[in-house]
Amino acid sequence: MTAQTYWAEHAWVDGSVRSDVVIVAAANGRIAAVVPGSPRPPAGSVTLRGLTIPGLANAHSHAFHRALRGVVQAESGAGTEAGNKAAGAPDSFWTWREVMYGVADRLTPDSYFELARAVYAEMAMAGITCVGEFHYLHHAPGGTPYGNPNAMGEALIAAAAEAGIRITLLDTCYLSSGFGAEPGEHQLRFSDGTADAWADRVSELKSDGNTRIGAAIHSVRAVPADQLATVAGWAQERTAPLHVHLSEQTAENDACVEAHGFTPTRLLADHGVLGPETTAVHATHLTPGDIRLLGHAATGVCMCPTTERDLADGIGPAAELQSAGSPLSLGSDSHAVIDILEEARAMELDERLRTRTRGHWTAPQLLRAATVDGHAALGWGAEAGRIEVGALADLTTVALDSVRTAGPPPRLGAETAVFAATNADVRHTVVGGRHVVRDGTHQLVPRVPQALAEAIEALHGR
Repeated sequence: MTAQTYWAEHAWVDGSVRSDVVIVAAANGRIAAVVPGSPRPPAGSVTLRGLTIPGLANAHSHAFHRALRGVVQAESGAGTEAGNKAAGAPDSFWTWREVMYGVADRLTPDSYFELARAVYAEMAMAGITCVGEFHYLHHAPGGTPYGNPNAMGEALIAAAAEAGIRITLLDTCYLSSGFGAEPGEHQLRFSDGTADAWADRVSELKSDGNTRIGAAIHSVRAVPADQLATVAGWAQERTAPLHVHLSEQTAENDACVEAHGFTPTRLLADHGVLGPETTAVHATHLTPGDIRLLGHAATGVCMCPTTERDLADGIGPAAELQSAGSPLSLGSDSHAVIDILEEARAMELDERLRTRTRGHWTAPQLLRAATVDGHAALGWGAEAGRIEVGALADLTTVALDSVRTAGPPPRLGAETAVFAATNADVRHTVVGGRHVVRDGTHQLVPRVPQALAEAIEALHGR
């Protein structure tokens, strides 16, 4: 990596929009200088027209779910009388899950690499510079480990590197199909048998300059209560991020109360899972006591509004959680769309629908969830999410002259980016000083739409 100087027409620096900003990315991929008020681009610099913000963090991803976009409704018969009868119930998260299992069954390390590389390239084109991959597809169908037990996880790490973005691989423990139930046919390839066996396998994965290794508990239904502490302990010993799907569905809450006598949040608290290195994903259906437990422990919460509305999950109590002490991050989860700017504004807009009042978060606060707090949830801490000396040179430039963003003055760039821009307005993406997306074109993965189409068509056998 060689040093590179960028000249940003406008940039989000120290909580405000500054103009004519020189940003020097050193050879080590970190920012060596930030100099606002430089009216002429320095010789040899690259011009970034629009508003340059810190690179966006996608704190919750299931890469293979991208293959369901536009397909799952047709395959499940969603919204049709025939489809509902075939499913035995109105279309929901649970009927969607059956279609998802069918896609998972067809993945191999090679096909997963091809799909994930294209998905991560799509993320880069949406301004995402770091992804948290909630990874539970570990073994071959039937549960037989590959010759390399981490072949699937390493395929994801390699895919992110080739697509030019950072990854936190949240290797996920998944042992049960429900409280006290053995894994079902589709879930056998997710399971290591025990939490100790999971820990032995994941300990072989290695971090590097582009990669962090974290842990995840799929859910309280998928990891027996007596094995939760093993996963939490593995993460705590390494100060690694720990994520968990929490209370996404009321049916899971009801089953947990029936099995244990209390809510999933209380179960996690009683087994040492909650804490500042932990992020609960969704947290949609919580009691007031659950919110207090999460906030008191400073447990983060990752909201995924586009997936939560796509699956008809509900609207989570994001404002109450933040008030209680839980930092908020954002994820695209099932990739109904890949657009962290949309996730940010959807959190505010969904809260408006829920409460019928406006103004729960300012644009800077939503931008923080998409950058600083997202990177913190993924184990990158103060290294990323800021345009300042010493931080990673990860940058996203949003156009201020498109049909969506034209008009407001540059000083309102944060408001324009969060409340008007979409992924289509991302003009440049820089990761570690490397210009990964230039003028909307990915520099490392050619013809990203075609790559996505080919990977998905191969997976569906078309």
